[in-house]
Amino acid sequence: MKGSMVCRKGVSSDSVTLVAFINFASIDLLETLTQRVTLTVSVALQHNGGGSLQHIRTKFYWIDEEKQLRALCSAAAMAFSSSFSPSYSFPSNVVVHNSKIQSFNSRRHWFSSSLFILHAGDLHQRSALLRMGSISERGRVEPSHSNIFVPVRGVVMDTSKEKTQLPKGDTWSVHKFGGTCMGTAKTIQNVAEIVIKDDSERKLVVVSAMSKVTDMIYDLIYKAQSRDESYISALDVLLEKHRLTALELLDGDDVATFLSRLHHDINNLKAMLRAIYIAGHATESFSDFVVGHGELWSAQMLSFVVRKHGMDCSWMDTRDVLIVNPTSSNQVDPDLPESGRRLEKWLSKNPSKTIIATGFIASTPQNIPTTLKRDGSDFSAAIMGALLRAHQVTIWTDVDGVYSADPRKVSEAVILGTLSYQEAWEMSYFGANVLHPRTIIPVMRDGIPIVIRNIFNLSAPGTVICKPPLREDGDGQSLESLVKGFATIDNVALVNVEGSGMAGVPGTASEIFGTVKDVGANVVMISQASSEHSVCFAVPEKEVKAVAEALQSRFRQALDAGRLSKVEVIPSCSILAAVGQKMASTPGVSATVFSALAKANINVRAIAQGCSEYNITVVLKREDCVRALRAVHSRFYLSKTTIAMGIIGSGLIGGTLLDQLRDQAAVLKGELNIDLRVMGITGSRTMILSDLGIDLSRWREFQKEKGEIANLDKFVQHVHGNHFFPNTVLVDCTADSNIASHYYEWLRRGIHIVTPNKKANSGPLDQYLKVRELQRQSYTHYFYEATVGAGLPIISTLRGLLETGDKILCIEGIFSGTLSYIFNNFLTTRSYSEVVAEAKQAGYTEPDPRDDLSGTDVARKVIILARECGLQLELSDIQLESLVPEPLRGIASAEEFMQKLPQFDIDMSKKQQDAEAAGEVLRYVGVVDVIKGKGFVELRRYKKSHPFAQLSGADNIIAFTTSRYKIQPLIVRGPGAGAQVTAAGVFSDVLRLASSLGAPS
Repeated sequence: MKGSMVCRKGVSSDSVTLVAFINFASIDLLETLTQRVTLTVSVALQHNGGGSLQHIRTKFYWIDEEKQLRALCSAAAMAFSSSFSPSYSFPSNVVVHNSKIQSFNSRRHWFSSSLFILHAGDLHQRSALLRMGSISERGRVEPSHSNIFVPVRGVVMDTSKEKTQLPKGDTWSVHKFGGTCMGTAKTIQNVAEIVIKDDSERKLVVVSAMSKVTDMIYDLIYKAQSRDESYISALDVLLEKHRLTALELLDGDDVATFLSRLHHDINNLKAMLRAIYIAGHATESFSDFVVGHGELWSAQMLSFVVRKHGMDCSWMDTRDVLIVNPTSSNQVDPDLPESGRRLEKWLSKNPSKTIIATGFIASTPQNIPTTLKRDGSDFSAAIMGALLRAHQVTIWTDVDGVYSADPRKVSEAVILGTLSYQEAWEMSYFGANVLHPRTIIPVMRDGIPIVIRNIFNLSAPGTVICKPPLREDGDGQSLESLVKGFATIDNVALVNVEGSGMAGVPGTASEIFGTVKDVGANVVMISQASSEHSVCFAVPEKEVKAVAEALQSRFRQALDAGRLSKVEVIPSCSILAAVGQKMASTPGVSATVFSALAKANINVRAIAQGCSEYNITVVLKREDCVRALRAVHSRFYLSKTTIAMGIIGSGLIGGTLLDQLRDQAAVLKGELNIDLRVMGITGSRTMILSDLGIDLSRWREFQKEKGEIANLDKFVQHVHGNHFFPNTVLVDCTADSNIASHYYEWLRRGIHIVTPNKKANSGPLDQYLKVRELQRQSYTHYFYEATVGAGLPIISTLRGLLETGDKILCIEGIFSGTLSYIFNNFLTTRSYSEVVAEAKQAGYTEPDPRDDLSGTDVARKVIILARECGLQLELSDIQLESLVPEPLRGIASAEEFMQKLPQFDIDMSKKQQDAEAAGEVLRYVGVVDVIKGKGFVELRRYKKSHPFAQLSGADNIIAFTTSRYKIQPLIVRGPGAGAQVTAAGVFSDVLRLASSLGAPS
């Protein structure tokens, strides 16, 4: 009888007969102490005396007794009735006809069919027609291919020829409230107030289930399938959540009505979950029906609350209106024409001007309950907005709008005022918390704007997603208006199929992606060079193994023959997308993106930029993703240029620099958009670290109270490992050669360096050349202006001359502020030792004055300048005249040196007197003779008219003799010693770094 036509005589033309074929499948007497039978139920509908059978199969375990079989049929009928449309109640006189059961005599046995006919009684015209499948105009039941026992959805059948015109257009506004908005009784009350205050003539409000309820119901299904009996207690928790919310919101008949419906639904769910528990399985259709209850309850509650405030309001089960067609990609396509017809019929029977509708749920063309999948409530709102031609769709959520980047990764991300549909589409595809891409499709056609608003911050205007202006004047567009935002996709892998045999061979790409399709993997991005030598594409990392194996298998012959060289997998990648209206057609935007990435020392593995002009996509290492996001975001002035700083050396120069940073921080943020975050300060013994930035007004206090044992490796890792900041700079304020030895490794890791430490650039030549070569090959910056003239622009002046093509002939200068002071004050009336003691007391010298008088510091500066000019000199190559008397060079202490220094005043006084007699002065200078390729540090005599004789105090002076400045050298003069000017020189380098990384210059 299975599959045959059933005609029951005596049934009127307005009757419906529900036919159930009970097929005994098997039993297992050993499963329990009771005999249990597996039943397959086939259900068919017979209308107007005819119709094809609809078979919907599921497994039930039932005790082998005829009365239980009768009860099964009655229960099935009542289960059907529970899901009929509200306008129809299943007749109470359901009877079971032709009940039949056969005996069995073995432990496992197959049985023939028994027929049960449940006569549903007479139905009047224009009542709800129950059907499974799609009834044509002639009443024929079209077969469905579903294999699940599904509650039948009620369908309103209107036989009247009169048509009611549905009012559409600007009179309608559509609102959507997500689970967070419907999370508690208080937030539901807030939602009701927003609905009531909306002065639109007509309103349709789409609501999600209460917060976490959908996940709770999915968990119920999972537990039932796993035969975990805790689903019962979890269902009670679900009941209690809604019961308590209703009691807080409603009163009187409203609360009684709602609780009655709630208990009825919970009882049905309990029975359904029990069936799932027994069978150990639930199909997608069954799960979709169960999981949609959260929206039913929240919509009913909100409708009661709105009516409680005196507003006429109806609630809509959108399964009666929205018709969707499932696709093969676990999505659904809305049937807008059919949905529009059903909406008109629904509104003709429910003329309220305020409608509370369920989100997320819908029906198939066969009226089988389904869902719009995740983010389905937004989709519901967009579909309803399109059907009604609403003037606006407002999506209420818990954020102020759409951000220019993920605010969890970029703390300075800003709210975007407007987005085009395409921009929103692109950003949502790449993981931005905007809307699901499909949500935008229904409203784009009619140009209906979507507004993203924050229910918890009504003062925020939100983000408007709409059509872009018809005409845009590109002349005045800024980078901000061209690039709206940035988004990322994590956990992807690149697959690279490469080989010379691919070039010019038609169908290769088709075979590659056909193979990927057969695996069921999702291709996120594709990049192919015009040479056709390789095809590179990104897939989710969890799918890459299957993709690689399938490609290896498919192209095994080509790989063995050498036509393909490899199928390569590059794991642990992320995708970064820059999104903006027509940015790709604007010169400089792409260059700015890649420049920002390069300057953050981030390598790009693959690039994709379509001609749609909305998206530039790059693939990079996963560990670089957040830093890359912050780098490009910062570069486009959507936030401050933020640099994480680590200060090494908290002595005189380091401490002074920290004080200068403290005093200037507000100005830098306010005027230059530069945010310098000192993440760590370390001395030789202790260090302090911070995740967000050290309060520089109290850093000395923190160092004493909270300092931990200094560890350079830990310090560097902390400063550089903080991915919330795209750029890291280490400022070495020491004179330690051991610290300088780490520069190469730090630069290689993408850490910028700023320093007044001369040891690196004047150290071993091979190490210097290695560091400079690395610097030239990367976008990692190494600034050392303060190594030669403290705050004076000596290095930058020299580079400017060289880079503009000038030829350096000689550099000569007084490079030591200490020795400048000594010889500016060494007159015939004073002794040499007296002036040295005065300089030491004034703080111009090192604790041991021999460090200055030896001339080594000047020699290091000469080496630095010589190497900048291209001379490959070692420190030992410098001809050095020391001002420390030979007998005093080996004395142990500085105090003893100072005591014995007066014994040698005669020699120095003699030199001074001879110079004075010749109308000259003594000056201790460093010289770079570029023509001869040599360097000197010595005591020289200059005419009193010479610029070097005009110095005062501790000033430095440097003269550049070049091809352009040959007759009159280019002179740089100013203070060249002291903590203030040296720290200022370092600070200037930090700001130069910020400018090169994207800050306004």
